[in-house]
Amino acid sequence: MEKTILGRKESISLPEWDIGKINAKIDTGAYNCTIHVSRATEIQERGKKLLEFIPLEPSHKAFSGKKIQTAKYKVKKVKNSFGQMEKRYLVLTSLTIGDASFPAAFTLSNRSNMKNAVLLGRKILKGRFLVDVDKVNLAGNPKPKNQ
Repeated sequence: MEKTILGRKESISLPEWDIGKINAKIDTGAYNCTIHVSRATEIQERGKKLLEFIPLEPSHKAFSGKKIQTAKYKVKKVKNSFGQMEKRYLVLTSLTIGDASFPAAFTLSNRSNMKNAVLLGRKILKGRFLVDVDKVNLAGNPKPKNQ
């Protein structure tokens, strides 16, 4: 199978979260994908345990304001970029890069002091993509599901 070549940054979409287009940094040093979330809260609704969060910041151009509630999550221990272990929520959603759409797991982290709100890690890259760090946006804009 021929692999798609990605640049160091790519435009992606997260259709289940109503995020139509957002720039993501390709981070081969990270295992999981990560997205910025200021706050995530575990709630009880109709006897069911859910995780509730709003991805991105209102000032971000891709911010949809959609409140996400999911039962598909777990708490993982993750080594952050400073080498410290921290607990993060890991949630599942669909990811689109160019013509490709597939399930992806994202950890939720406060990235307000970071340059990139979204990182794509090795787990979703492996077996699918190669990375050319000299280029950006090689996959093109993410294609909507109905095309």
